[in-house]
Amino acid sequence: MNREDFEKVESLLLSPFATLSANSKGRVTPENKDLYRTDFQRDVDRILYSKAFRRLQYKTQVFIAPKGDHYRNRLTHTLEVMTISRSISRALRVNPDLTEAIALGHDLGHSPFGHAGEEALSQKCKEYDYKIHFTHTEQSLRVVDFLERRTNAEGKTIFGLNLTEEVREGILKHSKGLCDLVDLGTGNVPHTLEGQVVRISDRVAYLHHDTDDAIRAGIIKEADFPENIKTYLGKTNSKRISTLINSLIENSMNRQIITFPVEIEKMMEEVKNFLSEKVYIGSEPKKEEAKVKRLIFYLFDYFFEDPVKIGPYIQTHPIHLQTTDVNLYLSQNHEEKIRLILDYISSMTDRFAIELTQKLLIPHSI
Repeated sequence: MNREDFEKVESLLLSPFATLSANSKGRVTPENKDLYRTDFQRDVDRILYSKAFRRLQYKTQVFIAPKGDHYRNRLTHTLEVMTISRSISRALRVNPDLTEAIALGHDLGHSPFGHAGEEALSQKCKEYDYKIHFTHTEQSLRVVDFLERRTNAEGKTIFGLNLTEEVREGILKHSKGLCDLVDLGTGNVPHTLEGQVVRISDRVAYLHHDTDDAIRAGIIKEADFPENIKTYLGKTNSKRISTLINSLIENSMNRQIITFPVEIEKMMEEVKNFLSEKVYIGSEPKKEEAKVKRLIFYLFDYFFEDPVKIGPYIQTHPIHLQTTDVNLYLSQNHEEKIRLILDYISSMTDRFAIELTQKLLIPHSI
């Protein structure tokens, strides 16, 4: 089938509330349509082929530098979000290609060392300029709009993936998890149902796999879960994720917002509170996060003293589109200097950040 055939199939099979690729708001820079792929299918491919996507496999999800091979990382988390959101989309007859693109791109701007790294970068940049902040949601959009380099069909290197507006909005507004009509009115929730599906699937995914990883690590056992959670959601992790997905589908069918039943929403919050107490805050592996802060703070101070130390990364940064003299430009633009450092550190994988810090701090013999 060609693109027009796919668009016809969408119009025939998808829900009246779904986002049709033929009705996309388009891209910031207009492009010719692809012969065989819809706009959203094309976005999926652009994200999958990006360097930022490949780096996710060496970025922390919850446990920093785990010794086992079977713990989740940021890439496996992304794939689980994609799988959950695609299943929900198919059941609700909303556009699975759009949900797949949003899910694959939602964490592209995540820092090394998970949320501990994100918090450290946010705290540190404010020390240099209180007006600047860092969040992985905004950074993910910055990656796809500005930082990621690609080669177009004419062989020209360009910055940004030039994704459709629906994918961009879904990436920016994927955080916080639950949806509410009040939030929808304020613009904090994606307008598309597909974006809302990913937003909730993100939370379902991490509650499920964080539980699984914590059990694997011996931090908690299934028997530790409160009885009310087991009564409402299920006695096993597998049963609980099935309950969440099925209840979401049943409660959202033929509606213009994706939500859980109120009682299920309350149980999700109880699961999160349980994991916060047993895993996210007090567990032994989480104590490593203090070291993460010190590492991020050191790197930030080191590069702020002299951004040229960033080295080859500057040569591949779009800052060259704004000036031919990077050193002079950075000396005169305080905010751009901070943004460059945020871009560089947030792009690092865990192991690169660790190896770089060791290289800078530990003497080496000749």
